[in-house]
Amino acid sequence: MAIAEFTIIPIGTETTSLSGYVADLHKELEKHTDITFQMTAMGTILEGSLDRLFEVIQAVHEVPFLNGAQRVSTSIKIDDRRDKSASISQKMQSVADRLK
Repeated sequence: MAIAEFTIIPIGTETTSLSGYVADLHKELEKHTDITFQMTAMGTILEGSLDRLFEVIQAVHEVPFLNGAQRVSTSIKIDDRRDKSASISQKMQSVADRLK
């Protein structure tokens, strides 16, 4: 299972506020019930098969265009560990364990 973090920035919008776009992105992510996602203040983290993550990110990338953005910049980081199983919660627990 892979973990991806992405940030989508609509450009060419009528306002500097992006919360409406973020809400629409969240609605799109909820449609993809076969992946796990966690939104943060600065981006979104996904967990699933690498092929599926690319499909979901592509679908979410299209949302700002459908809502009037003239340009969209999407940045993606991928953690694809193959020596053992990894997940969002496992990665967070590993850090928490070291803090004890």
